[in-house]
Amino acid sequence: MSVDITAEFSMETVGGRTLRVARWRWDQPSEHLPILFFNGIGANIEAVAPLAEALTERPFIMFDMPGVGGSPEPLVPYNPFTMSWIAKELLGRLGAEQVDVMGVSWGGAMAQHFALQHGNRVRRLVLAATTAGMFMVPGNPAALTKMANPRRYVDAAFMEQHFRTLYGGLTGGKAEHISRLTPPTPRGYVYQLLCMLGWTSAPALPFLKKDVLIMMGDEDQIVPLTNGKILESLIPHSRLEIFEQGGHLFMLTHREQTISSLRGFLDAPDRADRKAA
Repeated sequence: MSVDITAEFSMETVGGRTLRVARWRWDQPSEHLPILFFNGIGANIEAVAPLAEALTERPFIMFDMPGVGGSPEPLVPYNPFTMSWIAKELLGRLGAEQVDVMGVSWGGAMAQHFALQHGNRVRRLVLAATTAGMFMVPGNPAALTKMANPRRYVDAAFMEQHFRTLYGGLTGGKAEHISRLTPPTPRGYVYQLLCMLGWTSAPALPFLKKDVLIMMGDEDQIVPLTNGKILESLIPHSRLEIFEQGGHLFMLTHREQTISSLRGFLDAPDRADRKAA
């Protein structure tokens, strides 16, 4: 893959799992906490690299899940608890005691779980195109069946043909996005699916005391907007931002709005400071 990325890459073994890790601006002075990013199902680091590249003022870290991108194929399954623990241990190894956490789609569920399991390590939380788990409102069946088809990773023509069905909304930037994808291994993909089987954050979300930004596209065929409204109703200190004509990849098609929203949320005064003012 000929994609120019300024990140520092390393292979890190934590808890018996070896992960390909990418860090942006990690050793540079910054007034901002690092962002820990959890990617969508089957998505490799390169797919979201433009977001990390654009947030030039803050450190950023993400890793390929086992069997995805450059991470070796997993031998045994994993679950949100063990993967959150591995992410926490990885952050500790790299010297990050506290982070802002962001996740998209499948990774949004991981981000929720991480914030609930390791709340002392999390300042703020950003959830994009995601749900509370098994109590989700399902998407368009045509999009979901194509989403499950591994051809979307290995067949550019298939992805081109079904891009709007898969992701909805505007389709600007799709050629660049397709060029950044590498297919997960079959086992890696199945284990990611199994990881969230039966999982839900719904009972715990009312007790989540973090400031949370929920970002949803109003034309998302995979994770309908209603799921964002459910999250907003469950999380006490949350705010929902809707991206008009935004599909599942609104971070790609609405890049400037996404960056502006993230900066506005992450750079806002803490809730205690707002109350004092």
